[in-house]
Amino acid sequence: MSFEQTFKNIDDVLWKDAGADSELDYIGQTSWILFLRYLDDFEKEKADEAGLKGEDYQFILAEEYRWPNWAMPKGADGKLDHHKAMTGPDLVQFVDNRLFPYLAKFKQKADNPKTIEYKIGEIFSELKNKIQSGYNLREIIEHVDELQFRSQKEKHELSHLYETKIKNMGNAGRNGGQYYTPRPLIRAMIHIIDPLVGEKIYDGAAGSCGFLCEAYEYMYHRMNRTTYNLKTLQENTFYGKEKKNLAYVIGIMNMILHGIEAPNLIHINTLGENIRDIQEKNRYHVILANPPFGGKERKEVQQNFDIKTGETASLFLQHFIKSLKTGGRAAIVIKNTFLSNVDNASISLRKYLLESCKLHTVLDLPAGTFTGAGVKTVVLFFTKGEPTKKIWYYQLDAGRSLGKTNPLNDTDMEEFVALATSRALVADKGPETEKSWNIEVSEVHEDTLDLSPKNPNTPEEAPLRSPEEILAEMQTLDEETSSILNQIKALI
Repeated sequence: MSFEQTFKNIDDVLWKDAGADSELDYIGQTSWILFLRYLDDFEKEKADEAGLKGEDYQFILAEEYRWPNWAMPKGADGKLDHHKAMTGPDLVQFVDNRLFPYLAKFKQKADNPKTIEYKIGEIFSELKNKIQSGYNLREIIEHVDELQFRSQKEKHELSHLYETKIKNMGNAGRNGGQYYTPRPLIRAMIHIIDPLVGEKIYDGAAGSCGFLCEAYEYMYHRMNRTTYNLKTLQENTFYGKEKKNLAYVIGIMNMILHGIEAPNLIHINTLGENIRDIQEKNRYHVILANPPFGGKERKEVQQNFDIKTGETASLFLQHFIKSLKTGGRAAIVIKNTFLSNVDNASISLRKYLLESCKLHTVLDLPAGTFTGAGVKTVVLFFTKGEPTKKIWYYQLDAGRSLGKTNPLNDTDMEEFVALATSRALVADKGPETEKSWNIEVSEVHEDTLDLSPKNPNTPEEAPLRSPEEILAEMQTLDEETSSILNQIKALI
């Protein structure tokens, strides 16, 4: 049976259960079971590696809480032993009253947040089992047991399917959309930033970790696959923070499926950190993010920032600028009104960005890029450490209306990526086309610092004609028609 069919079967069972009633519940419940199945393969692999070295492996989980003992006890024939397997109410009681409390305690026992033990504790402190029927839970466990995590090919296929579930969750509405940024857009942003092995990459509004996962894929396929590089990529490259419980769990699982075994993802409110406390050791070479916008932060949270505002995305932008190393590169999705708002905080933040960073590129995205979001957005590409003198703008036009059934794709991004990467060869000036143009910051109004995209290269539409001109043309056409008819009559 294919992995895709297995995922469909799991969803079908969850649909029947009274406890799971949305795409968000489906992926949350699939995630914790999937994680424990992955953990079993992970531990077996580590035990095999230790055995080859003649060493003993210390299992993370106690015997009774390992997958083969509580979830899938099997007989000598390799099939489920129905005499040992829990099914029905006893299975739900074990999961709710024993398994989850046991796993949640790992958060207190773990040495530090980077360890897989800590991640286990975090996940099972935050999630609850919502599957009410033990018979449904038994069926789901049996489906998940069919999945294999051993080879890169298997992990790649599973990660692709998991991404599809995240996308569906985003399309389902409610607050699911904030976890999902279109992957073609992420890939284009990463291509332009071009992260390198040895650099630290950060997303302080990580959501489902789409930016970190795609950056891992980009770097993995371009690097020399030495033991040192692989270890660096695994352990000291990708860093994230996420506030929401479900997003944190999904992000952990997504990174694991992409091949990052113990993700450096911390469950915390990023905006709760005072930016004045950020030191050089806390800074990153690359920041890629799509922070939530439209939120209203409390006064006590605003005190952590130099420019006070209730707008969540504006606070995140301050955090990102402070968190970049000098010479560090960032690509940040933000609401397009950030470029033109005339309130004091917005103007001050644009001034801070232009003075402390080189804002070299603004990508103006079409409506519908973010399904269900209902807002226009731009991507800011900047480098920290020198002021902005010129900005190159590109107005993306997919040539069609974007939406749930017609999403952004990689082909839509090709021209932008090609032009944006070529501009580096022409000393700060980007290519001028019908969709792209340059501005001099010295020519921007110094009081408003309005940076909104105003394309000077769009072909001008013909001016509207007066009613008299339209009537005159109609009369001319009538006369021409009458003349032609008369000529035809003369010939008959």
